[in-house]
Amino acid sequence: MQRKERFRLLLEYFTTNFPEPETELHYGNPYELLVAVILSAQCTDKRVNMVTPPLFERFPDAESLALSNAEEVFTYIRSISYPNNKSKHLVGMARMLVEQYDSQITAAIDELQKLPGVGRKTANVIASVIFNQPAMAVDTHVFRVSHRIGLVPSTATTPLAVEKGLMKHIPLAMVPKAHHWLILHGRYVCIARSPKCGECQLKSFCAFYEKNVAA
Repeated sequence: MQRKERFRLLLEYFTTNFPEPETELHYGNPYELLVAVILSAQCTDKRVNMVTPPLFERFPDAESLALSNAEEVFTYIRSISYPNNKSKHLVGMARMLVEQYDSQITAAIDELQKLPGVGRKTANVIASVIFNQPAMAVDTHVFRVSHRIGLVPSTATTPLAVEKGLMKHIPLAMVPKAHHWLILHGRYVCIARSPKCGECQLKSFCAFYEKNVAA
């Protein structure tokens, strides 16, 4: 099956069956989402959602977070993966946001990546979720699902290569939704160790299923 056809079937299925996907991170404004996404690196959204309510109560905005320090922030996020580094990143991010960006979060991916703790994936999430920009955040789920289904070639060995491969075939207006579709499919169906191929609705055009299950 041609790659273009796989994309067509994928987008057709999700548009019909899951038309309004959303992030599973809980947030009330751009600042809260930025904090949550920084915390979510190599950590589950479920764990992040358990930690953020008291964190946001103590630090409701960038200004209050900027006045704190890594030691205090650590006490709120100690159960998150890599709490020491993330505590430093959050305080550094807040201070830069206040001092250099007038506490405003931009849609510009290059500018977002200047903030401590914000890599390309995090910047793409903010641009996509908050500003509905055609930005494809490639996390471990998107990376895995894209290769298994056959959306990108095996030579796409980096997140950036996968991002570029996906962007070639997904209409710009659909990119923000496609980002969530791929993440959620990887989180609940196309899981890492034992993909649920038997119940997967994408198996009719999935390269992994064709090669490893149906063969």
